Amino acid sequence: MFLFNRLVLLVSLFCIGVVQAQSMDSIFIRQLADEIFLRSKAYENLRVLTKNIGPRLAGSSGMVKAEKWGLAAMQSAGADQAWMQACMVPHWVRGGTDKATTMVNTVAGKRGVSLDVVALGNSFGSGPNGITAEVVEVKSFEELELKKDQVKGKIVFYNYPFNATYVKTFQAYGDASKYRGQGPSQAAKYGAVGTIVRSMSHGANNHPHTGSTRYDSSYAKIPAVAIGLEDADQLSQWLEKQTVKVKLETHGYFLPDTIGHNIIGELKGAEFPDQIITVGGHLDSWDNCEGAHDDGAGCVQTIEILRAFKAIGYQPRHTIRFVLFANEENGLRGGTKYAEEAKEKNEKHIFALESDAGGFTPRGFGFSVSDEQFQKITQWQSLISPYGCSEFSRGGGGADIGPLNRLFKTPLAGLQPDSQRYFDYHHARNDVFEAVNRRELELGAINMAALIYLIDRYAL
Repeated sequence: MFLFNRLVLLVSLFCIGVVQAQSMDSIFIRQLADEIFLRSKAYENLRVLTKNIGPRLAGSSGMVKAEKWGLAAMQSAGADQAWMQACMVPHWVRGGTDKATTMVNTVAGKRGVSLDVVALGNSFGSGPNGITAEVVEVKSFEELELKKDQVKGKIVFYNYPFNATYVKTFQAYGDASKYRGQGPSQAAKYGAVGTIVRSMSHGANNHPHTGSTRYDSSYAKIPAVAIGLEDADQLSQWLEKQTVKVKLETHGYFLPDTIGHNIIGELKGAEFPDQIITVGGHLDSWDNCEGAHDDGAGCVQTIEILRAFKAIGYQPRHTIRFVLFANEENGLRGGTKYAEEAKEKNEKHIFALESDAGGFTPRGFGFSVSDEQFQKITQWQSLISPYGCSEFSRGGGGADIGPLNRLFKTPLAGLQPDSQRYFDYHHARNDVFEAVNRRELELGAINMAALIYLIDRYAL
């Protein structure tokens, strides 16, 4: 009986301790939230980044301006130290206005109709005279294979729409993006002279969406453009009734690799300074937009977490690094450099979190962690869910922090905002400051800050 009573007492004391700890954590997270709600600099930082600097593709003058801004913003937010980590980045240049123009009468009796297009990132230009050719429509690589004898000397039009049945729209993006990435080389394999790719979007607009393509060195590097959805549908309707020729004019080219930088701010850990937690987003954007959702939002949320921790006097147990990564869009050189240098220095990276899914209302986090770690993380769900992130799922992270996992097996997480509108803006000219809601942006920063605090307090 004595042993039973003692066991009951120990269990009771343990439960009381857990409740008290959770109560303290809840109070602290509330303090963090209030600080961000009342005094956040994130929205103003986003305005400066998008309106004063604007597009910031790797190698461009916008990249250089953004890096200087990012370093100053880290210092202003209160970093114990802040620095620029150099890395070589590609320097692709669009080179001019991209055009696609019909060269035969359409069924509407018109010729010279302009289609709304944008050259794919890393694509090569058509030459000063452009290319004019008949268009062959395919809806899959399988259909391309069936029509391979019809493709030589033609422009291949990949008209593959987003799968509307996927509730999580990143699944639709993953499904369709192979036509942007592999499409030009697959068409060139059969002698095509150009490609038109349906934009990676299901938005109710005609904005074309750029993004990287990857040439296979075995085949010609043919011009490649993305087309707005309304014009994609129109072109498809014309092709059902007649032959359509299009003139493509693009101007893309590469300059030699140049120096870019990851921007890093740091709060030094009081107990475990050699154990590092990373949180970040990527500073570069495509050249055809302000990059507000992709990924200005992730950058300013990262800086805001740093500012809020300093504002309320939080001293972390572990070292926390706040990173604005270089060259995510068309090379991933920044994330790769960050991980490689960490390996060279034999650093210990215990966790990494990225925000690169837009500044929309936060819904949850995706985790790439062990079963045991995920079980521990789910115990914190009730602390974070009042601020929006109630969905904890397996699988997540981000492109920039992925190399940490590959080199160190570092546990990863990615902020998962509501995704329904993200691909209305992704890589398109309407990804501008005005498309971001201040309250949603701040809620994302609050949820990220809460998770980083809990990781720092309890580790994995």
